[in-house]
Amino acid sequence: LSVLSKYDRHQSSRRSESSEQEMDGLAELELGKLLRQYRIMDGDRKAYCEESQNIIRRQRAQIASLQEEREEIQTNLLLAQSAQNTKKDSGNMEELRELLSEQDSYHELIKREAATIRELDDEVKQIEMKINTQHRSMGGVHSSHLRHVGTQKQIRILENRLDKATVEFNKLLTSNSKLREEIDHLRSQRAVFDGQHKKLSKELSEQKRVMGEIIEQSTQAYDQRDDAQAKMMALKERNEKDLLQYNMEFKELMRIIDHDAKLKAFMNMKSQERSDLEEEETAKRRAGEEDKAERTAEETMETYQKAFENIQEVTGETDIYLLVSRFIETEDMNFALFNYVNELNNELELLQEQIDDVRMQIQHFKDEGVHHQVERQNILKGLEEKLRKTTKEGDMFDKQLKATEKILDQLKAGIESVFGKINCNRSTIADMLGDNDAVNENNMMQYLGIIEQKTNELLQIHTYLQLKELESKPEGTPGTSPITTVALLGGPAAPPTLVPIHIVPPSTEDDRDDDAADSEDESVD
Repeated sequence: LSVLSKYDRHQSSRRSESSEQEMDGLAELELGKLLRQYRIMDGDRKAYCEESQNIIRRQRAQIASLQEEREEIQTNLLLAQSAQNTKKDSGNMEELRELLSEQDSYHELIKREAATIRELDDEVKQIEMKINTQHRSMGGVHSSHLRHVGTQKQIRILENRLDKATVEFNKLLTSNSKLREEIDHLRSQRAVFDGQHKKLSKELSEQKRVMGEIIEQSTQAYDQRDDAQAKMMALKERNEKDLLQYNMEFKELMRIIDHDAKLKAFMNMKSQERSDLEEEETAKRRAGEEDKAERTAEETMETYQKAFENIQEVTGETDIYLLVSRFIETEDMNFALFNYVNELNNELELLQEQIDDVRMQIQHFKDEGVHHQVERQNILKGLEEKLRKTTKEGDMFDKQLKATEKILDQLKAGIESVFGKINCNRSTIADMLGDNDAVNENNMMQYLGIIEQKTNELLQIHTYLQLKELESKPEGTPGTSPITTVALLGGPAAPPTLVPIHIVPPSTEDDRDDDAADSEDESVD
């Protein structure tokens, strides 16, 4: 009996040792599983933290860029205090206020990301506490080796399925991230192209305005040249007429002066003869030749009579007194005509000086017109060359814009196809966007957010169905061990929850309002 009792004790001790070894092996497997899940979650946390830090760095870089732009705007504001830039200053102030508002929103977003990181840290701590609790609770589990083998097999199968689903999910996340980056890149390119298009349009308008001003100045210069030429021709014709009139008047006056000079010479000659005769008569009287005085007087009278007859023949006047008065008037007229001739000579000299001045002005205008014409031609050539370059750049940017729009259209079609294939709820997008629920550049991020959320839901449903399938299979005794449930769900009797990663893209200058609305919608989602 003592030998049998010793043998029974020996067998029972061997069975207990075997059971303890099995329990230790099971515990080590469960511990390895939990540690692997912990490493996966820790890796997810680090990846999320790294992605959040990258987003924060990009946002800080953008904030720094906005701050530099704000400083540049302030510097320009100090330099632009003229009345011409008042409207531009008001626009710059409005833009600065929007940038400051965006800066505040980014600060708020950074705070939310920091809170999310703290929540993830809390979840990691809770998982660590669960792992420790699981370590402590593994000592009282008793199960058969056969059930353990079957359970491990089911676990491996489900783990393989979960790994495949996780790989597919990661591929979708990677593709989603690439699509978002491509959308951001296309948005930035579109903003750049829009800016270049506005700049080129403004330069083209400015060049057209300058060309219009130059053409107007050219027209005015041509008109002024025509007016100057017309004035020159009028002055030339007037000068020729005045010169012709002057020559005619001068000839007439010279004829009159010659006639008067001849008449005056004749009268002087007769007067001299009369004086000579008077002297001879006086001498004769003094000599006492009274007898000859009468003859001399008669001769004198005859001489006078002949002289007056000659004057009468020349003038055709018979009255002696009238002839004397006409002689005096003729002398006065000759003097007046002499003065008039002097005045005409002075006026002729003045007109000649004016003609010379007009000729000099005409030559100056001609030289200046030639210089302006050459300068205008050079300016027009430069403007035409600049216009060709601007048009060429505009065509190039139009081609790039069309290529970008083509890529965006392909992305829209892909998003619409995926949205319909996974049966996303259109009422949600209709509530956010209203009647305009078609996929466009402004609501791509909302569609991608809903697709990502729907993907997470489908993965959770897939995991839950696999768990229900595992629980429904009979394994000798109904039910599944709590360790297996915890290993599959990542927690006590709860499906695995994946925290959706919301990436807020940085806004561009042209799409500021649309991107802000997108960020609010993604935060609500």
